[in-house]
Amino acid sequence: MRRLYSTFAGGWPGIGLLVMRLVVGSVLLADKSPNLVSPSSLHLTLTSAPLALSGLLLVAGLWTPVAGAIVAAMEISQIVRADEHPLVGLLAGTIAAALAMLGPGRWSVDARLFGWKRIDTALQTK
Repeated sequence: MRRLYSTFAGGWPGIGLLVMRLVVGSVLLADKSPNLVSPSSLHLTLTSAPLALSGLLLVAGLWTPVAGAIVAAMEISQIVRADEHPLVGLLAGTIAAALAMLGPGRWSVDARLFGWKRIDTALQTK
């Protein structure tokens, strides 16, 4: 992950990325979770499961480039097939693609796992 991003944005840009992740992840979870719980067609369940999982990953900020790319690709494919709610899919797919390119930001699990670490090498003597 460190190879993809030289830094994990903090400050106002980091807050903006956090808000984007929370909004897209929440929209995906609210839209796709009912399809997983209710007995529905197998096709609907198979297309909703990766999107709901990607929504969870985006909310946590874990594997953000992968989750964003999956959401972007699946939402664009659903727009091409002309499923319902094409504007919601267009917005979610566009923001997810932007997140995949920009990164998760400082307030994410990715930043904690893959961010730059500070190692003090000075020996402490009494």
